[in-house]
Amino acid sequence: MDRMDATGSRTAVAPSQSPTRRILRRASAVLIVLSAIPLVAWAAGALYYDLPAPPTLRSTAAILWLTVAILAPILARPRRWAILGAVALFVAIVAWWLSISPRNDRDWQPDVAQLARATFDGDRVTIENVRNCDYRTETDYDPRWETRTYHLADLRGVDAFITTWGSPWMAHPILSFDFGEGGHLCFSIETRKERGESYSAIGGLYRQYELIYIAADERDVIRLRTNFRKGEEVYRYRLLVTPDVARSRLLGYLRRINELAQRPEFYNALTTNCTTSIRMQADPNQRQPFDYRMLLNGTIDELFYERGLIDRSRPFQVTKAEAHINQRANRAGDAPDFSELIRDPEPADH
Repeated sequence: MDRMDATGSRTAVAPSQSPTRRILRRASAVLIVLSAIPLVAWAAGALYYDLPAPPTLRSTAAILWLTVAILAPILARPRRWAILGAVALFVAIVAWWLSISPRNDRDWQPDVAQLARATFDGDRVTIENVRNCDYRTETDYDPRWETRTYHLADLRGVDAFITTWGSPWMAHPILSFDFGEGGHLCFSIETRKERGESYSAIGGLYRQYELIYIAADERDVIRLRTNFRKGEEVYRYRLLVTPDVARSRLLGYLRRINELAQRPEFYNALTTNCTTSIRMQADPNQRQPFDYRMLLNGTIDELFYERGLIDRSRPFQVTKAEAHINQRANRAGDAPDFSELIRDPEPADH
């Protein structure tokens, strides 16, 4: 469209945008900003948690990144180049973060100092570094690592121990394989912490911790939670799985402990944690369908109940009440037959 100016000449007039186009442009801008917010926050966390520097420098790097990512596209001109610069810096942070490698040679806490390994001789499997600590308190203990041999033909079934504490959304599952007179073998998937290191839920989203599969005696890994840690409640459920499935689950654990001994991996609170790791190590044809309770796993026993993996002959709350073992474990103490005593149905815990 043209119009006449003061000299009588015609000048071009840009057509005005329609209301629909203006709305679409503004909506697109809002979507871009909303998509960028979690990416900007993630990169700040990566610098704060994983940058190999003192805390002050890590905090400074995270703040500088937030300043550049937020203010540069607003204040700098031309804006297009400011946005491209922020994107390039984000890509550099991601590339650096992906280059961080897990290791098996750190100064580990004593309870995770050794990695389990399995060797096979026909039907017999020998596992090195089965943990069986002698506890006086949660933090005062004598680390003990044992070599144990099991016969796969003796495998009778699998128990799931579910530990809860405080939050209704969080739990820790431990699987225990029943070899009858050969005893019980537990596997607990955890973070492998260094000396002086403590767990951070947000730090667990980054490359803060290596992943460890602890092979342990029930008198260690279960009694630690029932008798020594404060505020933890433990429930034991017998899983209703066939012998073939039980054997497959066990072999999955044994395969993973050997893999981690050769090639360490990072723990991740969302993708590689104590629950998702159990599902992912199973054969793809045997994996349970994904459910949000595999992430927010505080009610994972309800999921087991719904899918018929535990006893459904009674209401769930009755089954759960009878599964509670804290009182039985405290009565058992350090008795050699701890595993049998916590399975004694009388008297039930309340």
